Amino acid sequence: MQPADQIASKIEELLAGGKWPVVVAIDGRSGVGKSTIAKDLAVKLSAALIDGDDFYAGGSEAEWDARTTAEKASLCIDWRRLRREALEPLIAGKAASWHPYDFETGAIQAPHTKTANPAEIIILDGVYSGRPELSDLVDLAVFIDLDDKERRARLVKRESKNYVDEWMQRWSEAEEYYFTHTRPEETFDLVVQNSV
Repeated sequence: MQPADQIASKIEELLAGGKWPVVVAIDGRSGVGKSTIAKDLAVKLSAALIDGDDFYAGGSEAEWDARTTAEKASLCIDWRRLRREALEPLIAGKAASWHPYDFETGAIQAPHTKTANPAEIIILDGVYSGRPELSDLVDLAVFIDLDDKERRARLVKRESKNYVDEWMQRWSEAEEYYFTHTRPEETFDLVVQNSV
């Protein structure tokens, strides 16, 4: 069974139990295929899709590098704003609107907005989407797993080797801390092995 089908099966169980809306967090290390799976699910299930990267709050490279590993894992995503601007309105059956992080300029909030309409399924995609601080809103926390060698190969294919080497040096320790101390794999509701 494909990863999206495994997750869809669990979502259908929650819907059958009378839960509405169902909030699903698709979490996992960078390069495991979270976004592809989340987009597939959103199309297949007509779900609202929220990109966790829109709420990046890590600051400039200098600010990021000056933080401890624990601070990086804690402050990378502004989960408070994510909760207030995206999740809470959608759960209340209202449209949500937010200013995403601008990766071109480094502005925490771009001038343009993104919107999502209410749906019976809300998918939150991204590393840190399964944060404990959001657990009262998330009905299904999914950890996507992939062999580290394959994960790195995917990142290199998507970007470039030099970029990935620099990226891994800058970001991996925060992810490792998060998945070791903040939200270990065994605490997720569902662990899905992605196919290669």
